[in-house]
Amino acid sequence: MYKRLVSTENMSREKWLEWRRKGIGGSDASIICGINKYKSGVELWMEKVGVSEAQLAGEAAYWGTLMEPLIRDEFTKQTGLQVKLEKFILQNEKYPFMLANVDGIIECPEYGTCIFEAKTANVFKTTEWEDRIPDEYLLQIHHYMAVTGFKATYIAVLIGGNQFKWELVLRDEEIIEMLIKLEQDFWQHVTNNTPPTLDGSEASTQLLNSSFPEGMKGSSKQLPPEALALIEKFETNQEAEKEAAANKDMAANQLKCLLGNYETGYIENRIVAWRTVNTERFDSKQLNADNPEIYSRYTVPSCFRRFSVK
Repeated sequence: MYKRLVSTENMSREKWLEWRRKGIGGSDASIICGINKYKSGVELWMEKVGVSEAQLAGEAAYWGTLMEPLIRDEFTKQTGLQVKLEKFILQNEKYPFMLANVDGIIECPEYGTCIFEAKTANVFKTTEWEDRIPDEYLLQIHHYMAVTGFKATYIAVLIGGNQFKWELVLRDEEIIEMLIKLEQDFWQHVTNNTPPTLDGSEASTQLLNSSFPEGMKGSSKQLPPEALALIEKFETNQEAEKEAAANKDMAANQLKCLLGNYETGYIENRIVAWRTVNTERFDSKQLNADNPEIYSRYTVPSCFRRFSVK
């Protein structure tokens, strides 16, 4: 049902990211399902089609990778199950766009070949792991099971550097079917070079700005009927945004009043700060007034599109 696509042994991070562009990986699943807090579907699409560069993993991911051998060893110590490294990018043969880069493979007496996945989490994530596996990781391991056809996954996590736990997750066919459908739809957008539904993310804004950098001067068009609902949605949220901003500013001003001349205030486990910051700003208006010739040498024309609804 799956094959080993390419060896990852001694593969650079940049080369690995290049291979990931050729399909959908496990960490992409939560993005495509719309539950990822850090990346939108449009941003992922832009990475897959090469419009933008995929970001290299941050420090947390670096330390997570560094801790993997320790997590594997502790898992084996607690369960007696040996973890075999799988140093290949795996590819589903029926759905070749579905890729998997698993942390390990386990031969389980009851469920046969299973996936092993190691995670680290900071202490602030403790509650997320208390009763269940966080949704993004549940989708990730089901993506791996969809790629491989395996019946189960062992997932182990080290929380806050001193709390270790592991869990066996059995394959859920409903989740698998949902993932395959959503990932098929997403990959169709990639192969057709058409973005998925635009959202409110910065990536969507960036895509629109780069696709339509300048309007045709003096041009206009008749909008389709669905534009009225979008205008109403825009104006409703615009008012809600103004009200939310006013309420936020009111709360901030009242807290500032409570602080007075003090820079920080404490209540329970919260800190309120209103610190003095000294800075220097470049006065371009004064430079233009005093030395207009110098000012003109260092100014460049810029172009942007201003959006409004009337």
